[in-house]
Amino acid sequence: MMDRAALRLILLGVFLISATSDPVKRKQNVDIYSFYINSTVTSRYATTVITSRVANTLNESQEIQFEVKIPKNAFISKFRMTIEGKTYDGVVKEKEEAQQQYNRAVSRGQSAGQIKSVGRTLEDFKTSVTVAAFSKVTFELTYEELLKRRLGKYELLINAQPMQPVADFKMDVHIQEKPGISSLEVKGDLSTGDLANAIKTTRADKDAWVTFYPSRDQQTKCKSCGENGLNGDLLITYDVERQNPKGEVMISNGYFVHYFAPTDVPRIPKNVVFIIDQSGSMHGRKIEQTRLALLRILSDLDEDDHFGLITFDSEVSLWKRELLRATEANLKNAKSFVKEIKDRGATDINAAVLAGVDMINRHPREGTASILILLTDGDPTSGETNKEKIMGNVKKAIGTKFPLYCLGFGYDVNFDFLTKMSLENGGVARRIYEDSDADLQLQGFYEEVAVPLLSDIQLKYPGGTNLTKTSFSLYFNGSEIVVSGQITDNSVESFTTEVIAVSKGTNVTYQDTIMTKDPSDVPPENEDFMQRLWAYLTVKQLLERQVILKGQETEDEKKEALKLSLKYQFVTPLTSMVVTKPQEGDVEVADKPKEGEAPPRPPVPVPVPHGPFASPGFGMFHHSAGQPGPPAHPSLRVSGYGGTYPWLGGGRYHNSYPDAGITRQRPTLPKIVSVPVTMPAPTVRSNRFLLPVVGQSKPLCFDVPVPHKLRLLQDSASEFSMNGESMIGQNGFHQIAFHYKTNHHLTINTTSIRYHDGQNQIEFLWGQEPTQHNTEGVSLILRSNEIDVTMGNIRFIILLHKEKRNMFLWPAVRQQPKDVSLTGILGEPDISYDEIQGTQTPTLKLKDQEVKTSWVMVKDYRLASAPVVKCWLVPFQAVTQREISDFTVTQL
Repeated sequence: MMDRAALRLILLGVFLISATSDPVKRKQNVDIYSFYINSTVTSRYATTVITSRVANTLNESQEIQFEVKIPKNAFISKFRMTIEGKTYDGVVKEKEEAQQQYNRAVSRGQSAGQIKSVGRTLEDFKTSVTVAAFSKVTFELTYEELLKRRLGKYELLINAQPMQPVADFKMDVHIQEKPGISSLEVKGDLSTGDLANAIKTTRADKDAWVTFYPSRDQQTKCKSCGENGLNGDLLITYDVERQNPKGEVMISNGYFVHYFAPTDVPRIPKNVVFIIDQSGSMHGRKIEQTRLALLRILSDLDEDDHFGLITFDSEVSLWKRELLRATEANLKNAKSFVKEIKDRGATDINAAVLAGVDMINRHPREGTASILILLTDGDPTSGETNKEKIMGNVKKAIGTKFPLYCLGFGYDVNFDFLTKMSLENGGVARRIYEDSDADLQLQGFYEEVAVPLLSDIQLKYPGGTNLTKTSFSLYFNGSEIVVSGQITDNSVESFTTEVIAVSKGTNVTYQDTIMTKDPSDVPPENEDFMQRLWAYLTVKQLLERQVILKGQETEDEKKEALKLSLKYQFVTPLTSMVVTKPQEGDVEVADKPKEGEAPPRPPVPVPVPHGPFASPGFGMFHHSAGQPGPPAHPSLRVSGYGGTYPWLGGGRYHNSYPDAGITRQRPTLPKIVSVPVTMPAPTVRSNRFLLPVVGQSKPLCFDVPVPHKLRLLQDSASEFSMNGESMIGQNGFHQIAFHYKTNHHLTINTTSIRYHDGQNQIEFLWGQEPTQHNTEGVSLILRSNEIDVTMGNIRFIILLHKEKRNMFLWPAVRQQPKDVSLTGILGEPDISYDEIQGTQTPTLKLKDQEVKTSWVMVKDYRLASAPVVKCWLVPFQAVTQREISDFTVTQL
């Protein structure tokens, strides 16, 4: 088997479909001649297929990309590429098995795909394939999700941004619900202006169809559209008829699903305690938005509700020692308290939550529902700080009597800790994103739990087995309880469901009998959806329970989740999708992580010495944990790195990335080098640039020390220049400036992009929606983590990379006419070299000089995926025939 390249993919989101063709591929080179999004929703279970057909219009082969945004709750179940009549299908495998292929690929320096976060809830699925001249490729991606009812609606959000008008663009949505569709609404950016005429909605009793067929001309005329075509959302919301309070049961091919959402029950008065972190890390906008959200939430309390307010830092403060009724006077008093909440001190989560539990326990009220809501933005740093002890204390104090909901503010919070503590106590954890609408996020969460209708819900199915979760602490108005399972005896003529719950202190029972032989109203093409729905829900719940299980039970349920993931070809946190590509048997691997998981750690650095011609910087081999290293010195192995590495006498060695917390053993290397027991946090000493070469498969690379202000590129004839400033101890550049003619100036840093045309200035922010700007020979196309810049006939991509907490920029030349002579660090034209055989130290003949070199591995930051590649490391002076000082500038 040939070595493979791999794509790592993270999948996140609400039910949102987004399809994008990377605007790096200019429309004169690539024609997306057909783009279909087809979503079929059968009894809340949505299966979505995105199909993109693309033609290479060049007379030479080129790489074509396919990029879509995947919802967090969806599982990819199929990926396929068709090129020149041959189909390449993805196969879901156990993650460890796929990882081995990934490791083998990276160890040979083959290109890898990319992990790319998009907004709050999405991750990019991006892949590419080389397509021959004037040939075509078809990409097809399928994923599945059970739509969740929230505030009385199911939402299907479809985002389309192909980045060019498409001749044959079609979006088809078919919703089929057995009890009937009670409401349906289509809104969003793509439903405004002239585009509204491209939307057609058709409704029958149990079906609804929404089609969106915009013409080429219409695709450029929405408020967020332009010459690059569609860029916006369609939001389809709907609900179903609920005439039967016992719920809706569907049966198909030996499986059943029960949707339970009664509306004929009175609301339960609630006891709610808000536990608010006011530690120093909540300073500024966080605490302001928290105050604003609390003021709105207090206004929404019903008069028969009781509430309490607790703030905490290193100390715990109670507004009142007991729960108070939500009277006008009490609410006014409470709002005055909220307005005075100030950030200060450390974080004693343990004492604060226990105080909230005690407040509820000391004031029991019959016929009510109690809820604890914790908001924090960090780890426990005061009082009891052992997380296991905190969880044990909280679980013992609550004793399953009421749920705890944990809201984690931002990304510094330990989301795993909050998730586990919530699940152990019948609640859920929710991340609140640091943004201008954080107060609305807080308020939105409260609205979901504001109206409890039933408590202590138990669902029973005498004729069912392999059931999903059947016990729920609370049922809230506007939500829905879903249970699925298998029917033990397919020959029975009826199936019984029973729901036992508490309504305002009184036991209530809902019992129903369904005839199994009744037609299911499921069309033949969707007959397996019920089985897949059951598998989807089962895997979701098994994975969720992994957080709170221990010992053998953890392994047993993990094995069951893996078994189902493989059987139904779901890409889950336990599996990866392996796609064999036509290029030399390359492989791509798609992974799905858990919610709240931190970005992948930067590779563990392994130093590689350079020859006597090395530049002042030091070279690095970027090695990820678990990946094979370079060939071994016959007698040396460095413990802790998982590989063997060549060490040469003399010189010092430098690591480009910190790897705090990893302990290394000291190898026995007398008079050569020592590795300290604990890795320090070293700084980057140089940037390493890759050079294209002519007639060779092995690229060259050279180091440029940091920090510096450098002339990266210049063309005096067209009055163009690009300069970059690097920072000490950091990769890449923290700022890059472009100048074109006398009036065009573009400055890019790690937070924003500013362009001035001599009269007007515009500013973009990294992470905003894709956008573009065109004027007087300058084109800017901004995507989530890269900006496409064209000035005159020169084109670049500036990529924003993130490693650990560091962000940096990296330039990549994409188009340079042969008649343009560029100078600068990146201006070296394609060069050639010869390998000199028979030398003890690897030597190249480069520009009529013999240059000693070393074969090293480096990250290629010219690509968003930053694949690890191999290159011949040569001195900067040998490539440019000049010194670094010749390229320095005094100002950008």
